[in-house]
Amino acid sequence: MAEATVVTLFKDMETDERVKEVIDKRCEQLSAEFHELSRVEITLEETGKSYTVHAHVTGKNRDVGAQADASELLPATDRVLDKVERQLRKLHDKRIFAQRREAQRDPPKKKNTS
Repeated sequence: MAEATVVTLFKDMETDERVKEVIDKRCEQLSAEFHELSRVEITLEETGKSYTVHAHVTGKNRDVGAQADASELLPATDRVLDKVERQLRKLHDKRIFAQRREAQRDPPKKKNTS
């Protein structure tokens, strides 16, 4: 399966290659776990004394967004990707296990053999 396209935007700040590598590696792991992902867009922005990171993930039946703030760039990036992963896992589990939960609620009726 093809990997998701990762777009990293540094808004009004210099590109940090170390942060970009961390984002690419983490998004590669997400893409390996959630095969339906097609695009991951991360926007990093310095807001005074802190950093704000926005993430938007799209794919087949997926459209997830998250935002995180921190005083340093890498922790903000980790937080936003953790939020995205939790949301993706929740959607994935909901889709995968919905049929199983429905079957448990309405077990098949036994036929009368008399």
